Amino acid sequence: MARFISIFLFSIFFFGCGVKKVTINSNDNNETSVLNKRKSKKEKNNKVITVDKQSPNISNVYDYIDYFSQVAMDEMKLYKIPASITIAQGILESGSGKGRLAVNANNHFGIKCHDWKGPVIYHDDDEKQECFRKYSAPEYSYRDHSIFLSSRSRYSNLFSLSIDDYKGWAIGLKKAGYATDKKYPSKLISLIERYKLYEFDNLVLNKKNKKRSNAGKHKIVKGDTLYSISQKYKIPVEKLMKINKLNSKVLILGQYLVIKK
Repeated sequence: MARFISIFLFSIFFFGCGVKKVTINSNDNNETSVLNKRKSKKEKNNKVITVDKQSPNISNVYDYIDYFSQVAMDEMKLYKIPASITIAQGILESGSGKGRLAVNANNHFGIKCHDWKGPVIYHDDDEKQECFRKYSAPEYSYRDHSIFLSSRSRYSNLFSLSIDDYKGWAIGLKKAGYATDKKYPSKLISLIERYKLYEFDNLVLNKKNKKRSNAGKHKIVKGDTLYSISQKYKIPVEKLMKINKLNSKVLILGQYLVIKK
């Protein structure tokens, strides 16, 4: 009888207490609390950000572009900042992801603390040991870059420019005081044109030239490689790269490759 009463009382206590559900506040600065899955989502400024917990495997500029191009295009759709500008700034400011701020703080845009209440890192820049923002994942750095530009009045003139005017944006960023380097605009423009980053803007804007036919072209889909395309159309990889003026074997989803010339 005593055993029965003990079990009964334990049952009341256990089920009466229930299971507490932990809710993560989207304004928490401790972003690591939501990184418990390979793909996680966090709400920031009422817009969802997808975070890949797996560290990017980046060994060169092309790897950087391949990894962050989709992130930049997503930010372009939400905040109206050219993806080409975002990627070019990321490459330049982070040293293609190899700089100290990028490696140790996931800060790809050299954004300093200002009114930041989250984790920080100190780094020599214009002055010694300046305060920079620190993120738990690079995707948060990209989102904060979008918020940083879109929420500060000194950058407001940029948003009156055409969204595909990457030259105007590059010049405007320097004028607004984003960087002190006099060559900052020319460096961004050079990166955009060298790596054809404007193609990502075109993909977001879904630009199409109705007068041009897609005959003799192949549209890149998921799983395509230069080798698979060369096998399909019986064209050597080297020739594909030459006629399409490709500097690397990185392909962009949605782009067209000329397969006959």
